[in-house]
Amino acid sequence: MTSTDHELADAVSTVRYEVRRLSVATDLSYDETVRRYEQAVPALDEARFAALAAGEPTWDDVRVATAPNAPHDFLRYWRGEFTWMFRAAGDEGRCVEYLMGNHVIAERMFRHDPGVLLHAPLRTTIHTDRAGTTWFSVDQPSTHFRSYGSRAITIVGIELDLKLAALLEHLGLPVPAALTAGRVPAHAG
Repeated sequence: MTSTDHELADAVSTVRYEVRRLSVATDLSYDETVRRYEQAVPALDEARFAALAAGEPTWDDVRVATAPNAPHDFLRYWRGEFTWMFRAAGDEGRCVEYLMGNHVIAERMFRHDPGVLLHAPLRTTIHTDRAGTTWFSVDQPSTHFRSYGSRAITIVGIELDLKLAALLEHLGLPVPAALTAGRVPAHAG
């Protein structure tokens, strides 16, 4: 192995970890589930944040601007509706996907490892199955954030589990036990 090969080998990090995908049947129509979710998790107020970015905001300015935009601790950064595209192929299912998070919460992880933005914001979907049942799906936050090997990041991941549980409860959806059973393992870093 040459020194260049050795340098390249040292420049690659691979982390294997287990992720739990949580899917919750809603007992609501697809459209009603989307409506309730989007009401509880409002879109980022882009105009307000663009105005902040144009100036020289403090972190307190960012926090103050975020609070009213995240009534249940989360806001939507992105929404993708691709059902129309798959219908062109003859598919009958429906699905909308979102990036949902809160940059004030994410900052508490970012300060330890900016790479956490690979998993923050959270990716969620509302979709139907072949029987027409509507589902809300998300990867359990703590299972991603535990993989960073930092106790501080793991703690925030578990807090996100609890905030996600509160959101599901607010939406009247079943809360997976995994979201409320979190603890910080001794080996979390």
